[in-house]
Amino acid sequence: MNSTAELLDRVIADLDRVLSDDALAGLTDAERITVLQGAGAVFRRAEAVIVETVATGDPGDFPHSAGCRGLNELLQRTVRVDVRGASRVDRVVDLVRRPVSLAGERMPARWSELRLALLDGVVGVAGFLAATGPIEKVWDRLTVDQRLAADVALAGCARGHGLVAHDDEDPDADPDSELGGDEGAPGPAPTVQDLTALAEDLASMFDPDGEEPKDEDSKRRRGITIGRLKDGVHAIRGYLTPEVAAQLQLIIDAILNPKGDGPPMPGVFFAPSDSSDMGSASAAAAAADADADVDVDVDADADAYAGAGGDDADPFNSDPRCVLDDRTASQKRHDALAMLFAIAARHNDMPTLGGAAPVLVVNVDAKDLAGEAGGNGGWATIPGSGAHLPVSVAAHVGCAGTIQRVLMDEGRIIGITTTDRVFTVHQRRAIVARDKECLIPGCHVPASWCEIHHVVEHARGGPTHTDNGVPLCWWHHRSLGSSGWEIRMDDGVPQVRGPRWWDPEQRWRTPRLSLPRKRHRSPTLARVG
Repeated sequence: MNSTAELLDRVIADLDRVLSDDALAGLTDAERITVLQGAGAVFRRAEAVIVETVATGDPGDFPHSAGCRGLNELLQRTVRVDVRGASRVDRVVDLVRRPVSLAGERMPARWSELRLALLDGVVGVAGFLAATGPIEKVWDRLTVDQRLAADVALAGCARGHGLVAHDDEDPDADPDSELGGDEGAPGPAPTVQDLTALAEDLASMFDPDGEEPKDEDSKRRRGITIGRLKDGVHAIRGYLTPEVAAQLQLIIDAILNPKGDGPPMPGVFFAPSDSSDMGSASAAAAAADADADVDVDVDADADAYAGAGGDDADPFNSDPRCVLDDRTASQKRHDALAMLFAIAARHNDMPTLGGAAPVLVVNVDAKDLAGEAGGNGGWATIPGSGAHLPVSVAAHVGCAGTIQRVLMDEGRIIGITTTDRVFTVHQRRAIVARDKECLIPGCHVPASWCEIHHVVEHARGGPTHTDNGVPLCWWHHRSLGSSGWEIRMDDGVPQVRGPRWWDPEQRWRTPRLSLPRKRHRSPTLARVG
């Protein structure tokens, strides 16, 4: 028996004494906390022993020498973990293995600083994978200096050292200044979630353009599925994009806020019989009973567009309702849910949260927002969830909302300004009356459900005016920059130019529902004598 095995036997014997004679049953709560901290230190060092034992052996011959097909089987049999646990250890082994050079010397590990943190017992297998996972996804797009900086920063965080933002544009910055606090006096140890959050921040900072592919993947995975009725309830399953999930959480928080009035009470309401909202048939009958001439405002699709069958007919305005839409059914339900969230958030009956409506907030650096139009990348965050988003999502949210600029100097807020860019209720009603549904041909989402889009971006001087606003459903608003659709205004009337597959001529066309309406006199007059 070698000395290493003997040392482990002594550790096992000491642990056996801890577990004997109900020694743990008589502990106070304070003593239990101390025991848990000590047991955690033992647990992490035991994991380090397992990882280092495997990592220093030959990756091919070592499992075969034990009669196992591979490392996963060997770990299952010796450490007595399941397949998933063995796979997690195997991944860490690959990241800390030190290859042997031709001269027989051990080369540095892929994550040398985190490997030392693992051997020192400050991070375990779960923490190691949490810290390295986000960086590994963008590893091939990082420089050597960025990889080393991430290794040092994450290892320092694991040891309890605070981190401050590092400005890559400052060549005089001291890289050692990233480790905050007094030297030799580490703070509280981070949790696995803390390491994940820091790693995601570093990945977004080093590779801001990587947020766009991540966002494309999230858009493909989004979807909602409502199950069949079972035992009186329907199951709902699916995935929400970060901004939709955050909006849902805000609405739920507002409704469940104990300081609020709660959700509005359900009830039935009736309009008075003389309301202007009566149906057209009732209105016509009432007009006839009043012994008056009846002016008919022709609204039928076939008659509203004069000349539809004439020489000037525009087949692209006939709206055959067969425009290509490659969204799946579950994706359409997700987008409908996103619109419902937006409608509910701005509804007058929605309970407030913190004295204001449950408003979705997206934080983005001013430089990133300004550079978004030029395709310079960058990223934004949603407070609370910590989700990272491409700047294009922040621009989409801000188009129909308000941008509040917060000026900061070394962490201190020194100025707050608000740019009012929200269409008023009266402007919104006018735009809804003009366009009636989502401006993209073939999309028939009612305009009252849509977001109002600034045709000329507010950041580029576009006014918040009915001549610069059009209704777009959540999906077409979100994808406007990449879908191939273009929008412009012609004397206050919106025009659309579609992608080449839709219109090979690439002409600007006015959606038929936005064409000026013509009032027609009925050929007969209803008169009651």
